[in-house]
Amino acid sequence: MDDIKIRDYIINNFKNDDKETIKKAIEESIQEKDEVTLPGMGVFFEIIWTNSTDEEKNKILEILKKQITKKAN
Repeated sequence: MDDIKIRDYIINNFKNDDKETIKKAIEESIQEKDEVTLPGMGVFFEIIWTNSTDEEKNKILEILKKQITKKAN
């Protein structure tokens, strides 16, 4: 599967789901620490990033930087 097909598959897999179902999928992916779910999380992040304002992107970056620094220590 190439990148585009993976993106399409993940988007189509969730397109009719409600917020709670998507939230549950994200939380389960994080709790299970299963690397198989990383591409899906990446697609979710890509959707967020490409549809965010510069202000929202800066906030995301602030959160990421803070948490990466915290986990690295």
